[in-house]
Amino acid sequence: MNGVTVIDHPLVQHKLTIMRKKETSTASFRRLLREISTLLCYEVTRDLELTTMRIETPLEPMDAPTLEGKKLVFASILRAGNGLLEGMLDLVPAARVAHLGIYRDHETLQPVEYYFKAPEDIADRLVIVVDPMLATANSAIAAIQRLKDRGGRNIRFLCLLAAPEGIERFRAAHPDVPVFTAAVDSHLNEKGYIVPGLGDAGDRMYGTK
Repeated sequence: MNGVTVIDHPLVQHKLTIMRKKETSTASFRRLLREISTLLCYEVTRDLELTTMRIETPLEPMDAPTLEGKKLVFASILRAGNGLLEGMLDLVPAARVAHLGIYRDHETLQPVEYYFKAPEDIADRLVIVVDPMLATANSAIAAIQRLKDRGGRNIRFLCLLAAPEGIERFRAAHPDVPVFTAAVDSHLNEKGYIVPGLGDAGDRMYGTK
Protein backbone atom coordinates (compact mmCIF):
# COMPACT_ATOMS: atom_id res chain seq x y z
CA MET A 1 0.00 0.00 0.00
CA ASN A 2 1.31 3.40 -0.96
CA GLY A 3 2.55 5.40 2.00
CA VAL A 4 2.35 2.44 4.41
CA THR A 5 5.38 0.61 5.81
CA VAL A 6 4.81 -2.74 7.51
CA ILE A 7 7.59 -3.45 10.00
CA ASP A 8 7.93 -7.20 9.68
CA HIS A 9 11.04 -7.75 11.78
CA PRO A 10 10.88 -11.25 13.36
CA LEU A 11 11.10 -9.92 16.92
CA VAL A 12 8.26 -7.47 16.25
CA GLN A 13 6.05 -10.20 14.83
CA HIS A 14 6.85 -12.63 17.67
CA LYS A 15 6.03 -10.12 20.38
CA LEU A 16 2.88 -9.06 18.57
CA THR A 17 1.67 -12.66 18.48
CA ILE A 18 2.02 -12.95 22.26
CA MET A 19 0.17 -9.64 22.71
CA ARG A 20 -2.72 -10.89 20.58
CA LYS A 21 -3.35 -13.91 22.85
CA LYS A 22 -6.37 -13.32 25.03
CA GLU A 23 -4.71 -15.05 28.00
CA THR A 24 -1.74 -12.64 28.04
CA SER A 25 -1.80 -10.80 31.37
CA THR A 26 -2.01 -7.05 31.80
CA ALA A 27 1.55 -6.91 33.11
CA SER A 28 2.89 -8.95 30.19
CA PHE A 29 0.89 -6.94 27.65
CA ARG A 30 2.27 -3.67 29.02
CA ARG A 31 5.84 -4.97 29.04
CA LEU A 32 5.58 -6.33 25.50
CA LEU A 33 4.09 -3.08 24.23
CA ARG A 34 7.04 -1.18 25.69
CA GLU A 35 9.51 -3.63 24.12
CA ILE A 36 7.87 -3.64 20.70
CA SER A 37 7.59 0.14 20.65
CA THR A 38 11.38 0.40 20.93
CA LEU A 39 11.74 -1.81 17.86
CA LEU A 40 9.10 0.17 15.97
CA CYS A 41 10.83 3.43 16.90
CA TYR A 42 14.07 2.08 15.46
CA GLU A 43 12.35 1.62 12.08
CA VAL A 44 10.34 4.85 11.97
CA THR A 45 13.51 6.87 12.64
CA ARG A 46 15.73 4.88 10.24
CA ASP A 47 16.18 7.77 7.77
CA LEU A 48 16.85 10.62 10.18
CA GLU A 49 19.38 13.08 8.80
CA LEU A 50 22.92 12.96 10.13
CA THR A 51 25.79 15.42 10.28
CA THR A 52 29.24 15.05 11.83
CA MET A 53 30.92 16.51 14.85
CA ARG A 54 34.55 16.51 15.88
CA ILE A 55 35.22 14.31 18.92
CA GLU A 56 38.19 12.78 20.70
CA THR A 57 38.26 9.01 21.15
CA PRO A 58 40.77 7.45 23.59
CA LEU A 59 43.05 6.96 20.57
CA GLU A 60 42.64 9.95 18.25
CA PRO A 61 40.30 12.72 17.02
CA MET A 62 37.63 11.86 14.44
CA ASP A 63 34.58 13.26 12.67
CA ALA A 64 31.71 11.17 14.06
CA PRO A 65 28.06 11.00 12.95
CA THR A 66 25.38 12.72 15.02
CA LEU A 67 21.75 13.62 14.49
CA GLU A 68 21.15 16.85 12.62
CA GLY A 69 18.48 19.43 13.40
CA LYS A 70 16.14 19.90 16.33
CA LYS A 71 15.03 17.08 18.59
CA LEU A 72 12.09 14.88 17.66
CA VAL A 73 8.58 15.25 19.00
CA PHE A 74 6.66 12.12 20.00
CA ALA A 75 2.93 12.89 20.04
CA SER A 76 0.90 10.41 22.06
CA ILE A 77 -2.83 9.98 21.46
CA LEU A 78 -4.11 9.35 24.98
CA ARG A 79 -4.46 7.05 26.66
CA ALA A 80 -3.20 3.99 24.80
CA GLY A 81 -0.54 5.95 22.93
CA ASN A 82 1.43 6.22 26.16
CA GLY A 83 2.19 2.51 25.94
CA LEU A 84 4.17 3.14 22.75
CA LEU A 85 5.55 6.43 24.01
CA GLU A 86 7.40 4.92 26.96
CA GLY A 87 9.42 2.47 24.89
CA MET A 88 10.24 5.13 22.31
CA LEU A 89 11.54 7.46 25.01
CA ASP A 90 13.80 4.63 26.18
CA LEU A 91 15.45 4.83 22.75
CA VAL A 92 15.28 8.63 22.28
CA PRO A 93 15.18 10.08 25.82
CA ALA A 94 15.82 13.65 24.63
CA ALA A 95 12.70 13.76 22.45
CA ARG A 96 10.02 16.37 23.20
CA VAL A 97 6.54 15.03 23.96
CA ALA A 98 3.08 16.18 22.89
CA HIS A 99 -0.13 14.78 24.36
CA LEU A 100 -3.43 14.66 22.49
CA GLY A 101 -6.45 13.65 24.53
CA ILE A 102 -8.83 12.16 21.98
CA TYR A 103 -11.23 9.28 22.54
CA ARG A 104 -13.65 7.50 20.24
CA ASP A 105 -17.32 7.81 21.12
CA HIS A 106 -18.51 4.20 21.19
CA GLU A 107 -21.93 5.13 19.80
CA THR A 108 -20.94 7.40 16.91
CA LEU A 109 -17.30 6.21 16.51
CA GLN A 110 -16.39 9.89 16.12
CA PRO A 111 -13.40 11.51 17.89
CA VAL A 112 -13.89 13.71 20.95
CA GLU A 113 -10.99 15.95 22.03
CA TYR A 114 -10.49 16.74 25.70
CA TYR A 115 -6.79 17.71 25.96
CA PHE A 116 -3.98 19.09 23.82
CA LYS A 117 -0.44 20.10 24.81
CA ALA A 118 2.50 20.32 22.39
CA PRO A 119 5.83 22.15 22.01
CA GLU A 120 5.43 25.58 20.44
CA ASP A 121 7.93 25.00 17.62
CA ILE A 122 6.65 21.74 16.14
CA ALA A 123 6.82 23.36 12.70
CA ASP A 124 10.60 22.96 12.92
CA ARG A 125 10.61 19.36 14.16
CA LEU A 126 9.81 15.86 12.96
CA VAL A 127 6.63 14.79 14.77
CA ILE A 128 5.90 11.08 15.22
CA VAL A 129 2.31 10.47 16.29
CA VAL A 130 1.74 7.22 18.20
CA ASP A 131 -1.39 5.19 18.87
CA PRO A 132 -1.50 1.38 19.05
CA MET A 133 -4.51 0.99 16.74
CA LEU A 134 -5.47 2.55 13.40
CA ALA A 135 -9.04 1.25 13.24
CA THR A 136 -11.66 3.70 11.94
CA ALA A 137 -8.84 6.29 11.82
CA ASN A 138 -11.15 9.01 13.13
CA SER A 139 -8.98 9.79 16.16
CA ALA A 140 -5.75 9.65 14.17
CA ILE A 141 -7.11 11.95 11.47
CA ALA A 142 -8.28 14.45 14.09
CA ALA A 143 -4.94 14.30 15.93
CA ILE A 144 -2.92 14.91 12.78
CA GLN A 145 -5.15 17.82 11.81
CA ARG A 146 -4.73 19.34 15.26
CA LEU A 147 -0.95 19.15 14.91
CA LYS A 148 -1.09 20.63 11.41
CA ASP A 149 -3.22 23.49 12.72
CA ARG A 150 -0.47 24.15 15.28
CA GLY A 151 2.09 24.30 12.45
CA GLY A 152 3.32 20.71 12.15
CA ARG A 153 4.62 19.99 8.65
CA ASN A 154 6.82 16.90 8.96
CA ILE A 155 4.61 14.23 10.53
CA ARG A 156 4.64 10.44 10.65
CA PHE A 157 2.09 8.08 12.18
CA LEU A 158 3.16 4.94 14.04
CA CYS A 159 0.80 2.21 15.21
CA LEU A 160 0.88 -1.43 16.26
CA LEU A 161 -2.06 -2.64 14.17
CA ALA A 162 -4.00 -1.15 11.27
CA ALA A 163 -7.19 -2.06 9.41
CA PRO A 164 -7.46 -1.60 5.64
CA GLU A 165 -10.49 0.66 6.11
CA GLY A 166 -8.59 2.88 8.53
CA ILE A 167 -5.57 3.11 6.25
CA GLU A 168 -7.77 4.12 3.32
CA ARG A 169 -9.52 6.86 5.29
CA PHE A 170 -6.30 8.10 6.87
CA ARG A 171 -4.40 8.29 3.57
CA ALA A 172 -7.34 10.10 1.94
CA ALA A 173 -7.35 12.70 4.72
CA HIS A 174 -3.57 13.04 5.11
CA PRO A 175 -1.78 11.73 2.01
CA ASP A 176 1.39 13.53 3.09
CA VAL A 177 1.70 11.55 6.36
CA PRO A 178 3.33 8.11 6.05
CA VAL A 179 2.04 5.25 8.18
CA PHE A 180 4.27 2.73 9.96
CA THR A 181 2.69 -0.37 11.46
CA ALA A 182 3.59 -3.86 12.64
CA ALA A 183 0.64 -5.48 10.84
CA VAL A 184 -2.35 -4.79 8.62
CA ASP A 185 -5.20 -7.01 9.77
CA SER A 186 -8.26 -8.29 7.92
CA HIS A 187 -11.07 -5.79 8.56
CA LEU A 188 -13.15 -3.83 11.07
CA ASN A 189 -16.17 -5.41 12.74
CA GLU A 190 -19.51 -3.67 13.24
CA LYS A 191 -18.25 -2.05 16.45
CA GLY A 192 -15.18 -0.57 14.76
CA TYR A 193 -12.68 -3.01 16.25
CA ILE A 194 -9.79 -4.45 14.24
CA VAL A 195 -10.21 -8.16 13.42
CA PRO A 196 -8.48 -10.42 14.38
CA GLY A 197 -6.73 -7.64 16.30
CA LEU A 198 -5.91 -7.86 19.99
CA GLY A 199 -8.92 -6.22 21.64
CA ASP A 200 -8.90 -2.73 23.13
CA ALA A 201 -5.24 -1.82 23.62
CA GLY A 202 -5.94 0.72 26.39
CA ASP A 203 -8.08 -1.71 28.38
CA ARG A 204 -5.48 -4.46 28.04
CA MET A 205 -2.66 -2.10 29.04
CA TYR A 206 -4.35 -0.82 32.16
CA GLY A 207 -6.59 -3.74 33.13
CA THR A 208 -9.75 -1.66 32.89
CA LYS A 209 -11.93 -4.32 31.31
